[in-house]
Amino acid sequence: MTQPTHDRKIRYAVIGCGQISLQSFIPGLERAANSTLAALVTGDMHKGQALETRYGVRVWHYDDLPDLLASGEVDAVYLATPNALHRRYAVPVLEAGLHLLLEKPMATSVEDCEAILQARRRGGGRLMIAYRLHCEPGTVELVSRCRNGDFGAPVGFSSVFGQDVPQSNHRAHGGYWSGPVPDLGNYPINAVRHMFGAEPVEVTATGTRTPGRTFNFDDTVSVVLRFADGRIADFMVSYACAPVEGLTLFGSRGSVRAMPCYTFGSSVAITYTTLIDGKEDRRSHGPVEQFGGEAFYFSECILNNRDPEPDGEDGLRDVRVLVAVEAALRTGKPQSLPPLAGREGIREDQVVILPPLAEACESDLTGVMPQAVS
Repeated sequence: MTQPTHDRKIRYAVIGCGQISLQSFIPGLERAANSTLAALVTGDMHKGQALETRYGVRVWHYDDLPDLLASGEVDAVYLATPNALHRRYAVPVLEAGLHLLLEKPMATSVEDCEAILQARRRGGGRLMIAYRLHCEPGTVELVSRCRNGDFGAPVGFSSVFGQDVPQSNHRAHGGYWSGPVPDLGNYPINAVRHMFGAEPVEVTATGTRTPGRTFNFDDTVSVVLRFADGRIADFMVSYACAPVEGLTLFGSRGSVRAMPCYTFGSSVAITYTTLIDGKEDRRSHGPVEQFGGEAFYFSECILNNRDPEPDGEDGLRDVRVLVAVEAALRTGKPQSLPPLAGREGIREDQVVILPPLAEACESDLTGVMPQAVS
């Protein structure tokens, strides 16, 4: 996707001034030529004063959100509050007719997702779930090759994604929806759905809590997804290990391994190696600015009156799997999912290549982890 040919910029408000907003989205937004920061929303106005000085935009309190939405000062919102608060703020944004770029997972229940979708229909704005990798060139190319049959008929998928999350982190004590499955497992779930071009029909899961840690959820979880045609996918996620990530898809003709495949950063290049008909090939497009890329793409959709991908339906389909994993962990029993038809999904024209930003300095970070994965 090329730079815009028009002069208008989409004016963004950022709701939720935590690490992912300040460390990643706002700096990335500066790379998007069709977008600009217009407002910030926080619950800490002492912090807000410093943010107002730093960014040169007005900072609003959550209590004043209705006034901001009616002000005419913003066109779109990037929402990055804790997961459990997504519905609370997404619904009024969409009902006001504004456009919404909503961090993943979309919400913490299917019901909340459906309420967000209903609000979008009432307000008429665009809704995109912030799967930044849907605009990343290596990811889009890999999904396209799966669909084109480069590896033959897909047979299976396996993935791992883990990191060592300090117990002092705010995510450490918020229950399942602050744990590794919604945070990290969202990536392999979304990846396999798009690579298979299909939806799972059954979920099984096993979890464990690492001795000596005080997480109030299973910090290491193994999940198996079964699809209607018999294909199997599995992934393991953890908050209690050294950083690790990778995925493997194997088919009737060949296989592909990707590593790194989920993270971002100035030196992170999504890279994959194929083995097809006995011949190995390694591909990488180099690092790109992923947050700026997704903002640029969403702004282009708004400016050109196009529906974005991934939309709220894609987000809901991931959340229903996350809900099933939670139930499987609680009951110890497999969870069935109603069958759904596949969707078009990721398209090649979504690719946005922007130069990566330098890593944030520790003094600029608002959390305890120097690199997030949201």
